[in-house]
Amino acid sequence: MDNSNSSRAIHKSWEIRRAKPRDAGPLTDCIDAAYIEAMARLPDLPEMSAGCAEEIENHQVWVATIGPRVVAGLVLMARDDFMILANIAVHPDHQGSGLGRAMLAIGDREAAAHGYDELRLTTHRAMLKNIGLYSRLGWRVVDRQGNKIFMNKTIK
Repeated sequence: MDNSNSSRAIHKSWEIRRAKPRDAGPLTDCIDAAYIEAMARLPDLPEMSAGCAEEIENHQVWVATIGPRVVAGLVLMARDDFMILANIAVHPDHQGSGLGRAMLAIGDREAAAHGYDELRLTTHRAMLKNIGLYSRLGWRVVDRQGNKIFMNKTIK
């Protein structure tokens, strides 16, 4: 994709780069669009786009753009022994294009680059497509609590 000294990855028609403060509004809009259907049918989902500006300032946040438009986002949070994939969202117009896989690959790459051997995430049990994708990409379910599914992935 790109070399480790670069913070950008260009693939097909999109560019993936570290988010900048000016991306907070467009990223919020993208996340809201990506989760609108799930939010309507899953009342126990938290507000997924809350705090984008703070996340950009305090964590690793990546955006995929097509021209000036933010079409996907990824939020990674470092912990002592692992990295959390806190959010991933692909705008509905671009779902199924491989962009989600590309964003997840950024998570793998960044975890490894920062010395982590584990990524963790939490998803909703009703998000079967997401769980299926994560499972195909090496994630495994490690716990369930109510509607929450906890998954992890070992980084090699």
